[in-house]
Formats: sequence, structure tokens, C-alpha cells
Amino acid sequence: MPPLILLAGGLATRMRPLTEKVPKALLDVGGEPFIAHQLRLLAGEGIDRVVICTGYLGEMIEDFVGDGARFGIRVSYSPDGPALLGTGGALVRALPQVEDLFLVMYGDSYLPCAFAPIVEAFRTSEALGVMTVFRNEGRWEKSNVEFDGAMLHRYDKFNPTPAMSHVDYGLSGFRREAFSGYADTAPFDLYVVFADLVQRKMLMGYEVSERFYEIGSQQGLAETDIYLRSQSI
Repeated sequence: MPPLILLAGGLATRMRPLTEKVPKALLDVGGEPFIAHQLRLLAGEGIDRVVICTGYLGEMIEDFVGDGARFGIRVSYSPDGPALLGTGGALVRALPQVEDLFLVMYGDSYLPCAFAPIVEAFRTSEALGVMTVFRNEGRWEKSNVEFDGAMLHRYDKFNPTPAMSHVDYGLSGFRREAFSGYADTAPFDLYVVFADLVQRKMLMGYEVSERFYEIGSQQGLAETDIYLRSQSI
């Protein structure tokens, strides 16, 4: 399996006051810091190496996770530095630590889907990126993807269209070529890269059927807590 970049450097302003002194990755979910659940999930899906992009209170994440050995996974870090770089800038800074093909997951996502078929479909394609998508129909998040069963025709988080029935699930994959021309010195959102690949017809989709869980909102945190506690019974 390819390495995975975990984007965990945001300010998590929507989750304050819970995140005023603790990074979102370390919020208590199901009885322990959220990132512990994530790393065990990744190890269980065959991921053996993770690069964690850190920013706000990143040293607390490093102190808790360490080298990842107790989670059955090898972990290294890519800190933003003095200024937050956004999801896109942070990812570009982490590129020297991964190979040509790699996965990306958001730091507030818990995704109980099979990773291997996604990797295989992407590896055998000519696309520069793959986005997992979920038929959402506006149920949990605002649907933001037009998907024809193979490729993405539109991805827009701000201007939804009636044809958008799917949502970005939270797991993606890229070839390094997708980031040529982007610098790691200026902050930008990964959304920009997705939009560019859609325009170039180089972003494939992979539909998953398992619902996603996230801790980027108070409701999402509560639902994820219930789900993870149910899995440990």
C-alpha cells in the first residue's frame, strides 16, 4: 500500500472552545484521542507509513503519537512552520516524504471503507488524482460533486448545483505530477488542486457505500463518539 498524508494542521475554529488548548486530532472521542482511532484504522487497511501534517499545537500531536509503533504504523511529521499553509500548502511541503503515488486523508475524518480497491483502481488508471465520493443527497454534508460513475465533472464546495448528489468522502489519492507548479511557501487549499484536475479531466472518482464520520462539527463529534464506542463493545 502507498504511504498516506494525514492533514492535521488546521485551527479547528468551529470546534472551539474544545480546541483552544488541544488540537482537534487529540479531542477525546470514544474514550481516547481521535487520532488513535485513525491510525489503527489505517494500519488495519494495510497502510504502514503515515506523514502527519501539523500546524496548530502540532507538538502535542507529536508527543502523543511518537513514531507510531504502538499503533502498528510508521509515522513521520511535516510541520507547517511559522505560518499555517492550508491543506494544499501543507501537502506540497510533505511531498519529499512520499513516493510518486500516495493517499491523503483529512485529520478529522474516520472512514470505515476498504482502501485496497481504491488504490488498485487508481494505480491502473491514467488519472492524476482520485477522490472517493459518497452518494450523500444532502444528508450529512452539502453535496458538492457531480460524478458520472467514473470521472468528476464538477467539484464545488461553495456553489452547489442540482446535479450534485455526491460528496467528497475524505480519502483521496494523487500522483506527484498533480502538484507540479505549486509551491510550499504560500498557503492554499487542496480544493484548488481538485478543481484544476477536474478542469483537465484528470480526477477520477471512486464511489464508496459506507457513510463517513467526522469530528469537524459538534454534531459530527457526537455521532462519531457513539459510533466508535459501539465498535469497541
